[in-house]
Amino acid sequence: MRRLEGRRAIVTGAGSGIGQASALRFAAEGARVLAVGRTARTLAETVAEVRAAGGIAEPFVADATREDEVAAAVGHCLEALGGLEIFFANAGNTDRMVPLFDQTVEIWEQQYRDNVISAFLAVKHAGRHMVARGTGSIILNSSTGSLRANGGTMAYSAAKAAVNSLTMNAANAFAGTNVRVNAVLPGLTETGLTRPIFDHARSKGADGKLGALTPLRRTGRVEEIAAVAAFLASDDSAYVDGQLIAADGGISSTHPFGRFAL
Repeated sequence: MRRLEGRRAIVTGAGSGIGQASALRFAAEGARVLAVGRTARTLAETVAEVRAAGGIAEPFVADATREDEVAAAVGHCLEALGGLEIFFANAGNTDRMVPLFDQTVEIWEQQYRDNVISAFLAVKHAGRHMVARGTGSIILNSSTGSLRANGGTMAYSAAKAAVNSLTMNAANAFAGTNVRVNAVLPGLTETGLTRPIFDHARSKGADGKLGALTPLRRTGRVEEIAAVAAFLASDDSAYVDGQLIAADGGISSTHPFGRFAL
């Protein structure tokens, strides 16, 4: 199924993890992809994988938290690929666990810059072009850690909650333009950012416990998050706007609890 045939897409954070998987999925569905990230080497690997699979992709080195570089990425996509119908603002970052009283303003500022400002810049610069054309889908990467306590560090979770608010506000700001804004909220999924969690669990022989609190009893795969992003990019979600779509094995549907033998 090639639901994105003829469309042009930007994916930020495309050098690894969910971003790389999404670039591959978008291209497999027919989109021409501008793979954006900070590291030329990893972007080259993503583009090589897309092309090896028969897709079309180009790399573009940019920092998703810098307005001039996001604007340049959009401009390059319009010039090199001929348009822009999809923007997946996947780039983000997390921080390490630090006790509340030891947290600093700098930690919080960095989390908001990496996660909220990057999403805002995608909405602003992709949205400007999409509104002028009367069509487009902007997808923001949030987290189920934004919905409840203890789903991530405090600063990270608060920043992702701000992304949720941005999603809903941007969708309404674009009312009547046919430009949609939605967010995907991944649960625990192994990526470069979360790999230390997985490596620690494996070192303790406890990797089977990761994801055990979800109804599906497992963690997520990057390809599964990419599939949700592809749905939101496609016309299959044409009546979905301003929504927070959790892809988390069901963890956000329940309260963690212990099972007891009867």
